[in-house]
Amino acid sequence: MTDSSIIDIAMQTMIVALKLSAPILVTALVIGFTISLFQAMTQIQEFTLAFVPKVIGIGIALIVSGNWMLHTMIDFTIDLFARIPSLLG
Repeated sequence: MTDSSIIDIAMQTMIVALKLSAPILVTALVIGFTISLFQAMTQIQEFTLAFVPKVIGIGIALIVSGNWMLHTMIDFTIDLFARIPSLLG
């Protein structure tokens, strides 16, 4: 196991983690910004107003992108397990 193979695995892991977290984080960001803009325009300062839409939006994002996320993680895991013999030998 060389330094370059460890760095390659670490880079692939970070890229997969970024890909998997992007739909959820972008959804929360867009909904949070929209609700904050609405609160600033109407002077409503209710904390639950931002929480409920975020939970619903993140749930919808997980339903829509969950299958893709699962297949991405499975492909990464299969590729990682296939590399084990070359990393040991």
